[in-house]
Amino acid sequence: MKNFRIHAIALVALVTFSSCSDDDTAIVPVNEEEVITTVTATFTPAGGGDIVTLTSRDLDGDGPQAPVNTVSGPFATGKTYNGTVMFLNELSSPVDNITEEVREEGEEHQLFFQQTGLGRFNYSDADANDNPIGLSFQYIATSTPATGNLTITLRHLPNKEAANVATGDITNAGGGTDAQVIFPVAVR
Repeated sequence: MKNFRIHAIALVALVTFSSCSDDDTAIVPVNEEEVITTVTATFTPAGGGDIVTLTSRDLDGDGPQAPVNTVSGPFATGKTYNGTVMFLNELSSPVDNITEEVREEGEEHQLFFQQTGLGRFNYSDADANDNPIGLSFQYIATSTPATGNLTITLRHLPNKEAANVATGDITNAGGGTDAQVIFPVAVR
C-alpha cells in the first residue's frame, strides 16, 4: 500500500510538471484564402463613351462547370479608360465583397494585366509601401484595331521588389495565384 501511494504521488508530480512549460508559443491565426467566385473589371472611358465590363462568374468553384465569362463590347481604338476590379464570393449569403480585403492587405496582393498588342496598363493605386495593387488602373487602348486575350491575375504575396513587378510584369512576381481570368477582347 505504501508503494502504491509513492507511485501515485510520483505520477501526479510527473503529470503536473510535464504539463507546465515556459516555451508556450502564441497561436497565430491562419488567414484563410477567400473564395472568389466572381471577378468584374469595369473600364470607364475618359471623356465619355461606352463603358466596357468584363465579368467572370464561377458559381461552382472547382466544380465541373467552366466559369462564364462575358465581355460587354469592344474597346475604342486610342481611347483612355479608367478601370477598377472587384472580387466577390457569391456563394456566401449575403454576398461577400472581397475587394476591400484585397485593398486593406495591399502589401500582400497585386493584380497583373497580361496582354499582347491591346494597349498599355498603368496602376492608379498603391499599398502602404507605395507599391502597386491594381484594383484601380488606367488602360490606354492601342491606336490600331486588334483582338486578343486579356488575362487578369490576382497574386497573393508577390515579390513587389523583384525586377519589373512594379510596372506590371508578372514574370518575377512569385507568390500564389488567388484568381486568374482570361477574357477575349477586341479594340475597334
